[in-house]
Amino acid sequence: MKIRTRLTLLFTLITAMLVSVYSISIYYSSKEAREQSFYSELRNEAIAKADLFFRSSLPEQEMHKLYQNNTRTLNEVQVAIYDSNKQLVYHDDARVDYVKETPEMLSQIFRKKRISFFLNDLQVIGMVYHYEGKSYAVTAAAYDKYGYEYLTHLLTISIVSFFSILILIYLSGIFLSKKALSPLSEMVNQIKKMTAGKLQLRLKTTKEKDELNELAQNFNGMLERLENSFDSQKHFVANISHELRTPLSAIITELELASEKDKTKEEYQETIRYALEDARNMVKLSNSLMDLAKASYDPNEISFSEVRLDEVLLESYTKTIKENSEYKVSLNIEDSVEEHQLIVQGNEYLLQVAFNNLIDNACKYSPEHTCLIDVSAHSKTLTISFSNTGNIISKEDLQHIFKPFYRSETSRQEKGHGIGLFLTEKIINLHHARINAVSEYDETVFTVIFDII
Repeated sequence: MKIRTRLTLLFTLITAMLVSVYSISIYYSSKEAREQSFYSELRNEAIAKADLFFRSSLPEQEMHKLYQNNTRTLNEVQVAIYDSNKQLVYHDDARVDYVKETPEMLSQIFRKKRISFFLNDLQVIGMVYHYEGKSYAVTAAAYDKYGYEYLTHLLTISIVSFFSILILIYLSGIFLSKKALSPLSEMVNQIKKMTAGKLQLRLKTTKEKDELNELAQNFNGMLERLENSFDSQKHFVANISHELRTPLSAIITELELASEKDKTKEEYQETIRYALEDARNMVKLSNSLMDLAKASYDPNEISFSEVRLDEVLLESYTKTIKENSEYKVSLNIEDSVEEHQLIVQGNEYLLQVAFNNLIDNACKYSPEHTCLIDVSAHSKTLTISFSNTGNIISKEDLQHIFKPFYRSETSRQEKGHGIGLFLTEKIINLHHARINAVSEYDETVFTVIFDII
């Protein structure tokens, strides 16, 4: 079921419930008012008949004739009067006695002074009437023809109005829901035109501050991110293909040349050495790509635990020195840094990969192959800086160093693939930390800032 139909039906149902409650309330309040009003009329009629009987000179026979004449055109009230001995004193028509008063009923009237009840369709009242020091029980009964006709008319009008209103509400709901959801229908038509090759298309937005415009803006933002992701993926795949093709082509060329003609033992060894070096570069590239894939996982799929950053730094320091004997790395942790400030929630392997890349970069691009690591703590942050001296990075290159496969003119002099810093930033962001780079006055500093738990 479409939202438009669902909203229309729901709106109609709610309206039907409200109108029903209103109509039922009106009907039953009118019914109650009719009953009370007719009881009052019966009481007035009973008093009038009793006054006419006791206080006027009108004979009883004339009162009977008056009653009979009135019953031909009106729903005349039938009145009966009994004395305190429960003997009938007067009756409008004893042959057609509606109430059929019993001694128990008369006793109840004398005791309670006034009673009222229904007798089939008739309404009946009983009351005590006083005349010349004597008490009489007077009953009055009649059928409220006009009152019931009014209620029937009111019920008919209520039912007809109820269904008429429902039909109008339903039609109005269809019109209003169609008008209200027309921007959404337009969005759906625009979305149908979007494909993987047309991610540059965007939904139309307005200046209205409503939910649909907000939805369109957020959807456009998602498309923007998807387009950037697709472009980055294409660029990434193209660069990977290039980076893998280069060492593979070099290995194939070297081996083909070596197999085409006889060479000396030294020449074969040199060819093998070149091939091994290219193979090692491919292994490093493959490892970098594997680490990048791990860092690109959903954070919920990566196991995090309490990690001591000083221990991770020490492992990175040891591993780098072991693999590159010419590198010189020094680790300095300020005395003010407390033990609990070194503990973060993170993934030890990924953090070690990030620190390895920063140490390797610092040593690689330093003429002395040195890297100074400083660890300091402030009130709510822990700062780790990796600094080296030598050629600085230009301001233009600083804006792009964290992009994948980007290599500045200076970095092209050294072997690399342009993945390290991109991977490092991804890992640092994954740990809700920040990284920035400053390069000036013959010194380059990469600073990683963690929030202290």
